[in-house]
Amino acid sequence: MLLNWTVMILYNYFSAMFVGPGYVPLGWTPEKSQDCMYLQYCKVCQSYKAPRSHHCRKCNRCVMKMDHHCPWINNCCGYQNHASFTLFLLLAPLGCIHASFIFIMTMYTQLYNRISFGWSSVKIDMSAAKRDPRPIIPFGLSAFAASLFALGLALGTTIAVGMLFIIQMKVILTNKTSIESWIEEKAKDRIQYYQTGETFIFPYDTGSKWKNFRQVFTWSGIPEGDGLDWPVRDGCHQYSLTIEQLKQKADKRVRSVRYRAIEDYSGVCCPVTKGVKTFFTTPCTEEPRIALSKGDLILATRGLKHWMYGEKILISAADGMEQLTSLFLKCVEKYQYDSETDQPVDGEKKSK
Repeated sequence: MLLNWTVMILYNYFSAMFVGPGYVPLGWTPEKSQDCMYLQYCKVCQSYKAPRSHHCRKCNRCVMKMDHHCPWINNCCGYQNHASFTLFLLLAPLGCIHASFIFIMTMYTQLYNRISFGWSSVKIDMSAAKRDPRPIIPFGLSAFAASLFALGLALGTTIAVGMLFIIQMKVILTNKTSIESWIEEKAKDRIQYYQTGETFIFPYDTGSKWKNFRQVFTWSGIPEGDGLDWPVRDGCHQYSLTIEQLKQKADKRVRSVRYRAIEDYSGVCCPVTKGVKTFFTTPCTEEPRIALSKGDLILATRGLKHWMYGEKILISAADGMEQLTSLFLKCVEKYQYDSETDQPVDGEKKSK
């Protein structure tokens, strides 16, 4: 039985790793040219982002129905390997539960045969079992320590990976991904903030958990659809989610604040020269840190106490913007400028 668990776990693990999530073809455009206005354009892949797709910095490609990038499989979890990845998250805890049961029963039976109860004390003899015949495999102190350590690993894996499985099943049964769940939450916040009165309906939830489940798990192992076009519920169309993404992106630009760098920043993950507090409050994120030079302009969208998230403005570039980055809060100051002329306003800089 343990061998069966191992084979099934490794099969789904390597399937998720080598099959991959499926990538949007390079240079992809929608069939109708007028639909391009509803989509975001990826400068790296030189193509439009298909509905439900997102660009992964690690894979350096636009991934179809991207859920997240998993470092344990060194690949993204998406359209093609979502089922294999979820099965791996299910089988690994089940195999560990089976192994934990074996470890517990082994230690219990071995200790039971070695414990003698007296009137005033309890003695444990780890040298040999008090039974005849002696066990084929000796169970000494080192074996007990190894079994206890393996039990801890098995229980830890069961809890950690089991929680990930529950999270994945929640998004699968609603036909969402982790990224789409976050987009839906931001849509509700945007509507509540501006009091627009509109209602955002997630377009890909069929309303049936079984139908949502069947879109990922099939008998053939191949998910439904082609990863580019998706069935939508009544009242929505193919680009309902992408339109909401464009609204959120425009809102982020409107609410962003312009800063100017007053110190150089090399772009290292944990800068030692910027202070102890800054070093120990480094954000736990895989987002890249882009180097700053004194005088660089930044559009900050959100920030922490010592770090900021935003975009670096490239004056000489044709496109004018660089991708999302983590910026250093202590080495920037607020930059006042005229919205019409885009020129700085003298005497109105506020240090930060």
